[in-house]
Amino acid sequence: MAGGKGTRMRSQTPKVLHRVCGRPILGWVLAAARDAGAERLVVVTPPDAEEVRALIGDAATCVVQPEARGTGHAVQCGMGALDGFAGDVLVVNGDHPLVRAELLRELVQAHVDARAAATLLTTHIDLADPADSRQAFGRVLRDADGGVQRVVEVRDAGPDELAVPEANVGFYCFDADALRASLGSLRGDNAQGELYLPDVVPALAASGRRITGHVTDDDTSTIGVNNRVDLATAGRLMRQRILERHMLAGVGIVDPATTFIDADVELEPDCLIQPFTVLRGATRIATGAEVGPHAVLVDATVHAGASAGPFCYLRPGATLGEDARVGTFVEIKNATIGEAAKVPHLSYVGDADVGAGTNIAAGNITANYNPVTRTKHRTTFGAGVNTGCDCVFIAPVTIGDGAFVAAGSIVTDDVPADALAIARARQVNIDDYAKRPKD
Repeated sequence: MAGGKGTRMRSQTPKVLHRVCGRPILGWVLAAARDAGAERLVVVTPPDAEEVRALIGDAATCVVQPEARGTGHAVQCGMGALDGFAGDVLVVNGDHPLVRAELLRELVQAHVDARAAATLLTTHIDLADPADSRQAFGRVLRDADGGVQRVVEVRDAGPDELAVPEANVGFYCFDADALRASLGSLRGDNAQGELYLPDVVPALAASGRRITGHVTDDDTSTIGVNNRVDLATAGRLMRQRILERHMLAGVGIVDPATTFIDADVELEPDCLIQPFTVLRGATRIATGAEVGPHAVLVDATVHAGASAGPFCYLRPGATLGEDARVGTFVEIKNATIGEAAKVPHLSYVGDADVGAGTNIAAGNITANYNPVTRTKHRTTFGAGVNTGCDCVFIAPVTIGDGAFVAAGSIVTDDVPADALAIARARQVNIDDYAKRPKD
């Protein structure tokens, strides 16, 4: 169910599209459901959620809920895409990015073991802790035999019901036929006038079907996102999971508290990530490479033995070859830095290819954009090139293997292999200039 519009997020972006560690909230939920073994995925969205449906693409079937009439109505809409399906249906909230696939598998297995018509995921809350956000969850009421009798939403609950410490997380497993038969019993006679999905429980119980509750102590999986504070909390907890996974796999992370790694970043064992490093998107770091401190890499690739940082920015398309080095205050974009090549400091290399063993000195710039034609061009540095400080290369231009470029040059033409290019005005000294009248 992905019907949240982001009202409490104070955002024009649909709630489920806000990102947690580089991945949309809904993306985390779909991945968990898929990893839990779901064979078919159905996502229920509001009518104006084109961005959500674009994100999903062919990964799931999208069903539109014409109007926001509650979770029960959302499932009524979603079940239309499962006509003829006879099996177990897992229902999850699209705003719980921290839900683990292992927990969903546990829920399904508990449902199968109990031979139940419905199984609810529940948790115990701390009624004495006003900061426990799960106090907003509906309370689970059980019968004398321990079966789930009904769920009471907080807005409809009395004092005795609010004192029940077991809460409904909002994840369910249903027998498909039993769910279809009970959805017609839903009525909007509650404080919000909505169709609540948990209200199918009394109808199922009245038919003699077994309703169970699977209690989890996995507190993080039960955290949903309703506002920016929740989003930051989810990001912090997810980041901790990601960092722990990498460290247990052999990645060196000097200070996890100051390291930010997106979900889809790939790190090989024995690479080293220094403090205050941000790795985003599809970044790849190989064994023996070192990144940081104070480095930002987005969709970049760093090969074995290479070094990026401190204080560098590798933008999409940046690739560092084996043993290459990118240093302080260097920005690389859509460029390949070849094996053992160096861009040590204070340079911008964009839309370029830098050959093996080349050294780009301080303050070098590849001028890759033509504002008249609004096109970008590449600069090519051969192998073993050495440039002086404060050079500008007006692309497209090629610097041949082994060539030298004098400091302060503005290079507009190709430089042959092994040549020395000097592209600067001749120095002129004007004697006694400082003594001239200042009028």
